[in-house]
Amino acid sequence: MTAFDESAELSLMLGKLGVRAGGVLMVHASLGGSGLRATDVRDALLDALGPGGTLVVPAFTQENSRTSRAHRARTVGMTELERERFRASMPAFDPGGTPCTAMGMLAECVRTSPGAVRSAHPQTSMAGLGPRAAELLDGHDPHCLLGERSPLARLYEARAQVLLLRVGFEVCTAFHLAEYRTTPPRPERTYHCVVGERGNWVSYEDTALDDSDFAALGGRLPEELVVRGRLAGKEVALVEMRPAVDFVCEQMSGYRH
Repeated sequence: MTAFDESAELSLMLGKLGVRAGGVLMVHASLGGSGLRATDVRDALLDALGPGGTLVVPAFTQENSRTSRAHRARTVGMTELERERFRASMPAFDPGGTPCTAMGMLAECVRTSPGAVRSAHPQTSMAGLGPRAAELLDGHDPHCLLGERSPLARLYEARAQVLLLRVGFEVCTAFHLAEYRTTPPRPERTYHCVVGERGNWVSYEDTALDDSDFAALGGRLPEELVVRGRLAGKEVALVEMRPAVDFVCEQMSGYRH
């Protein structure tokens, strides 16, 4: 199947899944091996949303950390002195210039598209295109990764949909919002990142996030909340964010302590 055929199939699928014209859509995607170009996927998503719709993607820079999996992968095998030198040389996060390549081709494509807006968190920024992008992504508190003072809370209020395009629920960022809302509240931990200038490390306290059970939680979602399809050999799922987050919050509150 050609890239053109795959793009046409995607466009048809978005309509069948129920992507809302004029709505807000957050997308996680893995395009490797699909034959799809990131620009074609972006355009198909924007076409499905229409001129009144807004597309949002995670534009995370998790390597801007001392403890993330991404940072550990970059420093594996280094001596402590080498790690310290590496950290001292790390550039600060720049919303307009820092790439988000670890989030996939679509995220980087959206981030670099003309007119794109990006939130300012140095580790968990989001990028968007469309008339509501600035409203939804502005004011991302640098001490709040994915909670009430982040774009996730605004996406929840906007009744966004979440599209998992050839990825599973293990990467469903929306579930992190539920972690901030569990009863009892989750513990906090210290996060570190570089801001302002090269090697300028700062720290802050925020909820200790844990995505290790996201795949299982996604599997427990009521069927009426998820519409499924397949594209280029892998599953696609469209989820209503608000009821999904509410369900996951209730589930987490029942067993996470």
